[in-house]
Parts: sequence; structure tokens; C-alpha cells
Amino acid sequence: MAVRSPLINVMIAAAQKASRNMVRDFGEVENLQVSRKGPADFVSTADRRAEQTIRAELLKARPKYGFILEEGGVIEGSDTSNRWIVDPLDGTTNFLHGVPHFAISIALERDNDVFAGVVYDPVKDELFWAEKGAGAHLNNRRLRVSSREGLDEGLFATGIPFKGTPAHDVFHRQLAAVMMVAAGVRRQGAASLDLAYVAAGRYDGYWENRINYWDVAAGTVIVREAGGFVSTLDGERGFVPGRGVVATNDRLRTSFLDLLTRAQAAA
Repeated sequence: MAVRSPLINVMIAAAQKASRNMVRDFGEVENLQVSRKGPADFVSTADRRAEQTIRAELLKARPKYGFILEEGGVIEGSDTSNRWIVDPLDGTTNFLHGVPHFAISIALERDNDVFAGVVYDPVKDELFWAEKGAGAHLNNRRLRVSSREGLDEGLFATGIPFKGTPAHDVFHRQLAAVMMVAAGVRRQGAASLDLAYVAAGRYDGYWENRINYWDVAAGTVIVREAGGFVSTLDGERGFVPGRGVVATNDRLRTSFLDLLTRAQAAA
């Protein structure tokens, strides 16, 4: 059995506590009170309640840590080295349409780098977690990224830009380029799970042009600890706002990045 640190146990407990109401609400999705945040982007009572639960649990365990919250924004802590990055419901649109593919994502950023992450899919009861230097796991099983070497063997995931977001043309070029060489492309609507699936070897790679930090922070450390690589679309390690994200194994890293950047630059 994988040994979980006290830090990971705190994160898992917060995610699982928040998931209880979420699963109940998912079963009654038609009764949820829903308000618009923007074009094709919604926030539900389940989203807000989950964030409140997670914040309360994490504060109780680590009262000095700060937060970046999808709904609550940035909250400074007295410990300036550590802050939580929380997406209480990644895949909100799936959730609100009754599609059982969404997750709770919690990461700990330490000294400006992601140190630990938990991505919990409450419908499937799949718990992806990782801590820097301790490997990545699915429930109690150790994870490794795939070992595929050719793009023609690869199954890739992406996020499709929705109404109100720019650069649809860039995505269309990238998608066409990947479709021409890959075994398949999937779009399932939850970036944290896309990254977790790369870590588990279910996908061979993932890319998205515009994404928020809270969507990818936990998944980033899970991929890295599973032996994978995560960067911006121009190859820089880590997350940079507006520069997208790419995740894959080391064997496909160069060819996948080259394919995407060539498509992005094409006129």
C-alpha cells in the first residue's frame, strides 16, 4: 500500500468531504440553482459549497497558508512560501449537463512551484495524488506515463475553446495537425482529469491553449511524478498565463511540441 504523508492526507480529506454534497447534487442536477459567470461558463451552488468546504478543511489543518481559489480569488496567508490552488469543480459544464466526468482539484504550491496535488473523481471514486519526490498514485497504485514513442500510436486529449474565447483558428490548425498523425484525439471537458490520465498512461499527451492555473496545478505535479513532462506550448517548464499547457511522456515530448508549435505559427 502506498504511504501517504500528513500533507497528502489533509488534501485527500478535504476533497473527499467536499465530494459528498457534490455527488448528491449531481444526482439532482436539474434542481440546482445556476448563475452565469460568462459565455458558456457557469457556476453552481455545488461549486461554491465545495470551495467553502475545502477552504475550511485546509485552513483548519494549515491556518497560515494562502489560497488561489477559482471562485474566491487570491487570499494571502502569513506563510508566504505555501499556498493552496483549488478548483472545487473542474468540469462544471459536464456536471450541469449530467455528464459524469468532473473532479475536485487541490494543489499545494511551495516556493512558486507545485509541490503536491490531488485530483479526485467522485463518480468513479478515482483518487489521483502525488507529492514531489514521492511518486504519483491512483488510489494505492503507483502511476507511470506511457512509454509510446510514435505520434501515430498516441491517444491525445485537448480542450476545445468555447464561445467567447479567442483563437479558434489556432486550435483548428493544431487539431488538424494532431488528427493527421495520431491514433485519436479526445475532448472530455476536465483538464485536471486529462492530466491525471496522462500520468496514468491512458492518454499519451494533452494540450490546451488557454487554461487557468487552478485547472492544471494539481495535475502538473501528478504528471511529473509519474515520469512525464509538463510545459507551456513554447517549451518552458511550469505554468505561464496565456501560454497554454502541454503534457506528455519524455519520448514524445519533442515531436508533440514541434507539431503543435508549427501548427500554431502557420498562417
